[in-house]
Amino acid sequence: MTRSKQTGNHKNDKKKNIAKLWKTKRRVKDIDQIHEDMRPENAKSLLKQKIDYDLPGNAQHYCLHCARYFVDMKTLKEHFKTKVHKRRLKQLSEEPYTQEEAERAAGMGSYKPPKQIVVQTQEVGEDME
Repeated sequence: MTRSKQTGNHKNDKKKNIAKLWKTKRRVKDIDQIHEDMRPENAKSLLKQKIDYDLPGNAQHYCLHCARYFVDMKTLKEHFKTKVHKRRLKQLSEEPYTQEEAERAAGMGSYKPPKQIVVQTQEVGEDME
């Protein structure tokens, strides 16, 4: 993918910083943030959100593992079959990186391999269609 043509970035215009827009355009949640969302108390609130007209599908169709909203139940179910979703499940199957692991890597403890976590696609209620 090539970069688009820069226009008007040489003026020191504070209103539009094109480089910052490019970096943050498709920013998604990190793996450790998604692990926090997957905890039962957080997952329950994310899967049963109030109606928000600013989000796709009024925030009623949410993929917990990919942190994405979908327009309707059909596209959410199709998303569950995609490579993108399956790749994310594979990334989430490894325990998130912690401060203790960083200290062990720096020589302040013995190495322990990360634990494997069983991650399955979320349950989808048929009554939500």
